[in-house]
Amino acid sequence: MSIVATVERLTKVYGQPGHSVLVHALRGLDIAFVGGQSVAICGASGSGKSTLLNLLGGLDRPTAGRYLLGDMDVSLLTDDALSEIRGRRVGFVFQNFNLIQQLTVLENLEVPLFYQGISAAARRRKARELVVMVGLEERGHHRPVELSGGEQQRVAIARALINDPLIVLADEPTGNLDSATGDMILEVFDRLHDQGRTVIVVTHEPGVAQRCDRIITLRDGVIVSDERADGRPAQPSRAVGTPAGR
Repeated sequence: MSIVATVERLTKVYGQPGHSVLVHALRGLDIAFVGGQSVAICGASGSGKSTLLNLLGGLDRPTAGRYLLGDMDVSLLTDDALSEIRGRRVGFVFQNFNLIQQLTVLENLEVPLFYQGISAAARRRKARELVVMVGLEERGHHRPVELSGGEQQRVAIARALINDPLIVLADEPTGNLDSATGDMILEVFDRLHDQGRTVIVVTHEPGVAQRCDRIITLRDGVIVSDERADGRPAQPSRAVGTPAGR
């Protein structure tokens, strides 16, 4: 199995405007993500899980440490290069869907390809393939307001896959859905996993985490456990339970 993403001594410190207090969101994490693996990032509010997801997605930059996506050191990229990598190698699924309300389902899926200069015919062909994959082939010409929450989340998942990304990141993907609809969304993620996709999910729901191959739990910016679904350690980690340098 190949390593598709690695963080080494990853650290993120936030300053508060007008205050001298620093918030240490992540404290020297070491994690290797294996291709085809589904990973749950868990922890209480303020544990650092969303910060980690933002760094993995290139939405933020670390204060210290390295992030390798494939063989590329993301930490060293310019803003333009980072935006390019984010658009081509990372797929995002947000809790609030983040769909463009004025566009149809198919048009929402085409947006990332439009910015890459892909032809209209190729964009539409790929979008149609993906609406079929998420079971929305009859809803392609509907706008988000005409869809249920579960349908909108399936559109968001399809959009995350439009560029055939190296990793798919999901932030509380069932957080705004009822349990039955949430189960339907998790089944879509199960299919992605079965297809060999690498999926990293931030969740506070034990039931969601238990469906993943691996569960990483954070507390106060450090890893307190990193286990496979069978309870065995997923990897040796210098950072487990202890901030770097201590």
